[in-house]
Amino acid sequence: MASISPRYAHPFLPVTRADMQARGWEQCDIIIVSGDAYVDHPAFGPVLIARFLEGRGFKVGLIPQPDWHSAEPFKALGPPRLFFGVAAGNLDSMLNRLTAQKKNRSEDQYSPGGRTNCRPDRASIVYAQRCREAFPDVPVVLGGIEASLRRIAHFDYWSEKVRRSILFDAKADLLVFGMGERPIWEIADRLHRGERIEDLTDIRGTARLINDAAMKALEADPAKRAADRDKVVVLPSYEEVVADTRAFAVMSRDFQLETNPGNARAIAQRHGNRAIYMNPPARPLEDGAGQKPGDTSTVAMDELYDLKFNRVPHPMYKEPIPAYETVKHSVVLMRGCFGGCTFCSITEHEGRVIQSRSAQSVLREVREVRRMGDFRGTITDLGGPTANMYKLKCKSEDIESRCRKLSCVHPGVCENLQTDHGPLISLMKQVREEPGIKHVFIASGVRYDLAERSPEYVKELAAHHVGGQLSVAPEHVSPRVLEKMKKPGIESFERFQNMFACASEDAGKEQYDIAYFISGHPGSTLEDMVMLAQWLKEKGKRPRQVQDFIPTPMSVATAMYYTGLDPLKMEPVYTAKGLREKRLQKALLLYWNPEHWPLAREALRLAGREDLIGRGPNALVPPESAAEAARLRRAASAEPQPQEGLATNAWPRPVQPRPSGRNNAGRTPRPGPRGR
Repeated sequence: MASISPRYAHPFLPVTRADMQARGWEQCDIIIVSGDAYVDHPAFGPVLIARFLEGRGFKVGLIPQPDWHSAEPFKALGPPRLFFGVAAGNLDSMLNRLTAQKKNRSEDQYSPGGRTNCRPDRASIVYAQRCREAFPDVPVVLGGIEASLRRIAHFDYWSEKVRRSILFDAKADLLVFGMGERPIWEIADRLHRGERIEDLTDIRGTARLINDAAMKALEADPAKRAADRDKVVVLPSYEEVVADTRAFAVMSRDFQLETNPGNARAIAQRHGNRAIYMNPPARPLEDGAGQKPGDTSTVAMDELYDLKFNRVPHPMYKEPIPAYETVKHSVVLMRGCFGGCTFCSITEHEGRVIQSRSAQSVLREVREVRRMGDFRGTITDLGGPTANMYKLKCKSEDIESRCRKLSCVHPGVCENLQTDHGPLISLMKQVREEPGIKHVFIASGVRYDLAERSPEYVKELAAHHVGGQLSVAPEHVSPRVLEKMKKPGIESFERFQNMFACASEDAGKEQYDIAYFISGHPGSTLEDMVMLAQWLKEKGKRPRQVQDFIPTPMSVATAMYYTGLDPLKMEPVYTAKGLREKRLQKALLLYWNPEHWPLAREALRLAGREDLIGRGPNALVPPESAAEAARLRRAASAEPQPQEGLATNAWPRPVQPRPSGRNNAGRTPRPGPRGR
């Protein structure tokens, strides 16, 4: 099916030979393989990279959701002249398929009709191997969040073991970590100029494998102090972190300290007789149009979002793609997050430095959205990883480049952080005053400890940008749990609540904050969850969207979960590990729901809080009634109960996908990270 149609403003990227012929191409320069369906929209990472490379003059093809059971679908466009770029999609493929209880999700939001089994488990590995099988001499470059967060030895929740760097299993030539525009451009440009893939050893934001001799040289003289700027940080080896949880915690700490592009050093980690070698992270993109617009040696935010997108799924799909429906009328303002929440992967992937678009670029995209045929005047989200970090930065580039703190807002907001919401307020007003725009909502999570510093922002938000409900994420109320999360105290959330309520009242609107909470996070005991449940009842809150903590690769909280140690302090931390205890903690969050009363009672008894089982004003759940007991007996006899840890963890065999024509996660996966 040719992807050029008068119905669309721009040609789609070629997905078939016929598409290539329609463009007069004999060969693609680069082919991107993606685990997501092809939606021509900037919210879909592999497509954004493909359009960026196309905008720089390369012939780029796309193979979306190929059948991975053989190499034939990977030959659909022929061999690329420069390289295959491989990404699992917008989410880690294991997180995309399995819940915190290791049960199959009912929907894949990035597939047509929400169908599951359209991609393999560990898609980055499988796709890279198939590309190598299809064309052995063509370089293979891994990218995307799955590869980025598995670039060193990592704990894999799905198999309950420490896995080696994904680069070993994928058999790829290079791995691009973090946001990939700068490194992928340098890779493409240098290969185009005639360099070999094995010569690309110094590109920031890339990792490669090195041999035993090279690793021995690094081990002989490693970096030992922060002042050792020109030396390589040698992490504990894969074998060491498998054998010793303390070594794993040290690895996690040392890795986290090398994430600021301004002062990060190269990192190496031995795996047997070879090693993974990581250059320092790529530099952040330039704000706005950049200092030298049009200079291909730089990459600026405006360049990406000024690219030509049709903003719709490819016409080969006959079924809706759920993730697209969420973001089709949304606009991204910035990327990055300096919150440093230990459970969230945004910082590890997008970086701590906020990179913002210009107001002019945002308004241009708003006008593009306005021209969409199904647009009815509502911008569904104006945000990013976090709703209110637009143009917030350190007051000094020099201070920022030397800082080794993992969060700019914990334990308190840094005195060097500029928290002026003025540019964001101005942009919000400009967007809502655009002709044809009726509503501009903020669906991204609001960072309330920053928002409470700007009453003007809260007033603008409440008066014009909330459709009755506002997303915020206090996550917990226990001080010791919040400290492990690197989240502000609940007092900050309560102050913001009062500000938002007053601003809503002043605007003459009845509006509510929808608070998100996490159960089972490292540091959280049943006693802490009881405290949270009591707080919820006192505040009259009945949360319906509850996150059961999922240990995603490489986060600080995952290191706590696996090792029982806080890697930043090297002190013990309690963690709920069994699936049943995780369910007990979640039941306390849902204390108001009769379906969860049996587990909530069990949790309260284990916590020594049977006084909260009753019918008094302070009780969380009522005592078991005769009718409830009879209902539970009938349910137990009607269905065989799976043995804990067996059937609940069983994975289905790969299914042939039907023809196809979202810190940290744990909540229903969404297209792109949402703020914490």
